[in-house]
Amino acid sequence: MKIPSLPGFDQQAFTKYFANTGWLIIARAGSLFIKMVITAVAIPNYLGNSLNGVLNYPLVLVTFFMAACTLGMDSFVTRQLLQQPQQQHVILGTAFRLRLISGVVALPLIYLTYFLIGYYAAEAPAAPFEYIAIVSLVCVAQSVNVIDSYFQATVQGKYIMYVQVGANLLSAAVKLLLILLQAPISAFVWMLLADTVFLAIGYVYLYGSRGNSVLRWRFDRAMAAHLLRYAWPLAFSAVFISLYMKIDQLMLDAYLGEAALGVYSTVVSLSEGWYFIPMAIVTALFPAIMHARRDDPLRYRKRLQHLYELMVVMSVAIAIVMTFASPFIYRVFYRPEYAPGAAALIVHVWAGIFVFLNVASGQYLIAEGYTMISLWRALSGALVNIGLNSWFIPKYGMIGAAYATLIAYATTALFVIFVPKTRKQGWMMLKALFFIPLIGRLAKRR
Repeated sequence: MKIPSLPGFDQQAFTKYFANTGWLIIARAGSLFIKMVITAVAIPNYLGNSLNGVLNYPLVLVTFFMAACTLGMDSFVTRQLLQQPQQQHVILGTAFRLRLISGVVALPLIYLTYFLIGYYAAEAPAAPFEYIAIVSLVCVAQSVNVIDSYFQATVQGKYIMYVQVGANLLSAAVKLLLILLQAPISAFVWMLLADTVFLAIGYVYLYGSRGNSVLRWRFDRAMAAHLLRYAWPLAFSAVFISLYMKIDQLMLDAYLGEAALGVYSTVVSLSEGWYFIPMAIVTALFPAIMHARRDDPLRYRKRLQHLYELMVVMSVAIAIVMTFASPFIYRVFYRPEYAPGAAALIVHVWAGIFVFLNVASGQYLIAEGYTMISLWRALSGALVNIGLNSWFIPKYGMIGAAYATLIAYATTALFVIFVPKTRKQGWMMLKALFFIPLIGRLAKRR
C-alpha cells in the first residue's frame, strides 16, 4: 500500500521511515491523551490552583538540571550508533556512566539553587524542600533512558512506544487511584519520580528482550572524551532551552504566587502537550537525513525544506484549533478559578510553530556539527525570555508570560538567519513559515 505524503515530500524516504515515525507518534499520542486527561485536567481540578502550583514547582526547578544531566548526548549518541553500530556496548555504556555521574553531581546544585531562590526572592518558593529532594532523584533515574538512542538508531520505534505507553498507562492508573483515595499532595510528588522510574524499568526490560544486556555495557575513556568533546555545547544548549521554556513559571511564582503558577501550569501542559509531534517525526527521520547528507547533498537539502514545511503545516493547524477551543476547554473541564488560563493559552499555543521549526532545524545543526550555534541560539532565547518576563509579568500578569514565551521562541528558531553559515537554512524556514513553496506547488498544479 502506498503511504501518502504532503505535496513535494520525498515519497521514497517518507514511505521508508513512516513505520518508525508512526510508532513514535502513537507512543507520544498515548502520552498526550494521558497528560491531557490526568495531569492537565484531573489533578489540577482535584488539587485546586494553589496546590497545583506547589506540585509543579519542583518539576520546573529540577527540569533545568535534568537537561544538563543528559549532557546533550541524546541525538549525538544516536548518530554515533548509526556510524559505529559495532561499538554499541561501548557507546551506550560510556554515555550511561557519564549521565549517571552528572545526575549525582546535579543533586547538591539543585538544593543550593532552591535555597538561593528562597533567600533572594520576595516570596518563599511554592514547594517545601522535601518535595524538591524527592523530585531531584529524577536526574539520577533518567540516566537509563540512553537506551532510547539504541532504538532510534536501529529504527525500532515500536519499542519506544511499548515503553512510553506502558509506563504512562501505569502512571495514569496510579494517579487516578490517588485521586479516588483523596491522597495528599505528597503522594503526587512521589509520582513525579515514579514516572521516570517506570520508564527506566521499561527500557531495561525491552532492551534485554531484544537479546541485549546492560551488563555488557563498558565504559571507555577515549569514547567518553569523544562524546564530551562534541556534545558539551549541546549540554549547555539543553540547559538554556530548559531555561527559556520553564523560567516563565518560576518567575510567575516569584511575582504572582503559587495560585497563578497553578493556573499557568495548565496552560503550559495544554500547549506543550503537542510538542511530541516534531520530536517524534524528527527523531524517526534523523537516520534518513544523515544518510542523505552522506550520499546525496541535493536530496539532503530537499528533505530539510520539506521537513520545515511539514512542521509549519502541522503546528499552524494545531494553533488554530486550540485558539478556538481554548475558551470551551476552560469553561467545561476546569474549575472557575482556572478561567484566566484561557486567554493565556490562546497566545502560548502559537509559540508551538517556532518550537516545531526549532526541533527540525536542530537536527540540521547536529548533522553539520554546528553545536556552538545551537548553544548560542539557545542562550539568546533564554536571555530574551528572562528579560521580557521581568518586564511583562509585573505589567500584564499571566498573559504577559505567554507573550514573552512566544517572542523568545521566535527569536530562537530564527536565530540561524543571523549566522552566515546557516543563513540559507534560515531562509528555508522563513519560506516554509509563509507557505511560499507549498503555494508555488499548488499554483503549478492549476
